[in-house]
Amino acid sequence: MMQLKKGITILMATILCLGVVAYVVYAMFVASTPSPEDRCTKIELTIEQNRHAGFITNEVIESELRHAGVYPKDRLMTDIRTRDIETVLAKNEFIESVECYKTANNAVSIDIRQRTPVMYVLPDNSKGYYIDSYGKVISKVNYPVNLPVATGTIPQAYAQKYLSQFGAFIANNEFWNSQIEQIHVSMNADREHIIDLIPRVGDQIIHLGHVTGFERKLHRLMVFYERAMPEVGWNKYASIDLEYDGQIICKK
Repeated sequence: MMQLKKGITILMATILCLGVVAYVVYAMFVASTPSPEDRCTKIELTIEQNRHAGFITNEVIESELRHAGVYPKDRLMTDIRTRDIETVLAKNEFIESVECYKTANNAVSIDIRQRTPVMYVLPDNSKGYYIDSYGKVISKVNYPVNLPVATGTIPQAYAQKYLSQFGAFIANNEFWNSQIEQIHVSMNADREHIIDLIPRVGDQIIHLGHVTGFERKLHRLMVFYERAMPEVGWNKYASIDLEYDGQIICKK
C-alpha cells in the first residue's frame, strides 16, 4: 500500500513538472512570436573589436542596411527577414561573419565578427589592398589603419601565401608590430622574391632574404638588439643582413 502511494506521488510530481516545462516553452514561444502590429523598436548591434578596430562601425552598418532597403528599425517585425540582413552585411569585405535574429522585446540583434587585416599591400604600378591572416584580399582602401605596408614587386598570389603569414606573425607580436613599418619585396638574380624591412626605430635596412624561416631570422635579430644595440646604438649600421642561417652581417 505504501509503495502504491509512493508511486502515485512520483507520477503526479512528474506530470506536474512536465506541465510546468510545457507552459514555459509555450510562454517563450508566444513571447517571441510578434503580433502583426509589433514594430522593431531597437537594433542591438554587437561588433567584435580587435587590435585594428575601426573598419566596421555602427554608422557603416546602418548606412549599408538603409542603402539595401533592409534597415529594420520601425518596420513591422513580421516583415523583417533576418536572412536578408545577413546577406547584405556578408558582402562587406571587412566582415568575417554575421548573425542576425529577432528578440522578445521587439528588437533585432546583429552580431558581427570583423575580418582582421594584417598588412596593406601596395604593389608597383597597381592598386593597393589589405590582406588578412588567411590570405583573404580586401580591396577597399578608404579605411585608415596603422598597419605595416608591403611595397615593391608583389604578385597577389605571393602576398596571399607568404605575406599573410608574415603579417599575422607581426600583428601578434607586440615588439615587431611596433617596430616594422614597411616590407619591401624585390627580385634577386635568380628571379626569387626577397624581403627588406624598414624599421620605425633606427636608420638601417634589415635584409631578410627569402621569407621562409622568418621566425628564426627575427629571433636572431631580437637577440642582436638585446645584446648589441645598447652598446653600439641604433644608428651605427646602415644595413643588417639576416639571410644566412646562424649569422648576422652588419654594414656601416
